[in-house]
Amino acid sequence: MTNKMKIGLFGGVFNPPHLGHLMVTQQILDFTDINEVWFLPNYGQHPPKPHVAGVADRLAMTRMLVLAKTRVATLEIDKKLDGNTIDLLPHLPKENTYTFIMGADWLASFRLWGQWEKLLEKLPFLVFPRNGYPNVPLYKNMKLLEHELLITTNISATRIRERVKNNLSIEQFVPEEIADYIKKRNLYAA
Repeated sequence: MTNKMKIGLFGGVFNPPHLGHLMVTQQILDFTDINEVWFLPNYGQHPPKPHVAGVADRLAMTRMLVLAKTRVATLEIDKKLDGNTIDLLPHLPKENTYTFIMGADWLASFRLWGQWEKLLEKLPFLVFPRNGYPNVPLYKNMKLLEHELLITTNISATRIRERVKNNLSIEQFVPEEIADYIKKRNLYAA
């Protein structure tokens, strides 16, 4: 019997992707037994929200997150899934095992996720601490990433969009290629 790859599923809007995503991913690779992390940008919200860049832009920017042992997986986009993580599960390749990665900022509203109890039965969750958010409640099959060398931050896509809207630099918070893309495409401007 061959060993299955342990894949971390890092789902989200990636609106825009930023250095916090890379920081979280590197530490998951450093401090867990996860072999590879897949960035899973979602297809979109229904109804679409005005501050969310189009799926093509978000996918293009997510592909600019460069880090060893990562890849961009377009399963949600290809299947035009509605963002409910439970709907993604049948589309995951069977040769791997999966853990869903989420930030602690989602814990307070996790019970609002579609079929959240069933989801937890089928998929373990790894919760990454976020500055300014409590690390509770943790449900069965959720584990908080803890390590003495763990570095946390409050970098967020929301704050980056607000900085763009207010003509403030974002170059210290996103990879240079993403900052250039946002500027050229005039994304998130007022």
